[in-house]
Amino acid sequence: MSKLADIIRRNEDQIRAEWLKNMSQSVQRVDLITKSELDEQSRSLLAAIVQGTAVDESANLTGKAWDKAKNLLQDISVSRARQGFKPSETAMFVLSLKEPLFVSLRRELSGNPNDMFDQIWLTSLLIDRLALLTTEAYMAAREEIISRQQQELLELSTPVVKLWDGVLALPIIGTLDSARTQVVMENLLQSVVATNSKYAIIDITGVPTVDTVVAQHLLKTMTAARLMGAECIISGVRPQIAQTIVHLGINLENVITKARLSDAFALALQLSGRTVTRISSATPTPNGDASSVLPTAKKEG
Repeated sequence: MSKLADIIRRNEDQIRAEWLKNMSQSVQRVDLITKSELDEQSRSLLAAIVQGTAVDESANLTGKAWDKAKNLLQDISVSRARQGFKPSETAMFVLSLKEPLFVSLRRELSGNPNDMFDQIWLTSLLIDRLALLTTEAYMAAREEIISRQQQELLELSTPVVKLWDGVLALPIIGTLDSARTQVVMENLLQSVVATNSKYAIIDITGVPTVDTVVAQHLLKTMTAARLMGAECIISGVRPQIAQTIVHLGINLENVITKARLSDAFALALQLSGRTVTRISSATPTPNGDASSVLPTAKKEG
């Protein structure tokens, strides 16, 4: 492999020019990366390959001489994963180097066919393994990005809304699994502590189905809220959900349920010692007309 390092040194400019030409025809994304950035990446990778091949006689990439090349490809893969490159485009950044290297090897070693074939075979193995390394790093970076986005979506999809002093609402939309239950529970408990609320309404209008698993998750959330001093009310119980709960034999006898969020809110106000009244007096509007004032809540006693 030290022969490959010498050949790259002697033909570096030509190899890099052909490499950039190949990328421009297949994988270069001018919308995601500038020409100067691509030129710098290709220059750095060629230098790292020379460093590795000059010391390591194999293409296993296990020696310390390959650390620079592996770290460089790791950084490039992570960067391209964040920029929005496809996996094939990221791998072709390395694979497109094959042809320029083969051309240089054939030109330099044409007088010794056996040596030429040996070097081409080792070079092919080297580039393939570098491409595999690049793909693995890219996929790991994409998985990390997707995992972080999923976590952010979970947090955004479980907002806790303060309806009144001491009354919170937690609308749930979509399936309630173990991971999401943990996020729901944490958000609810933090809001209960932050607002010193005594009542929390868990609205399941947006939950498509309620089975035994979902019911268990809801009960766990309500139990945790009770430990923090807040009573939970479930709203949004549709006829289909009620039938499913009865059919499955789920015990919700100690759980307060309401069909609508407004009913649950009115109950929470009542339990907190408040009543909702409508003021009958008229109030002038900016146009001079009279309109009724919205209902207000008064605390009894």
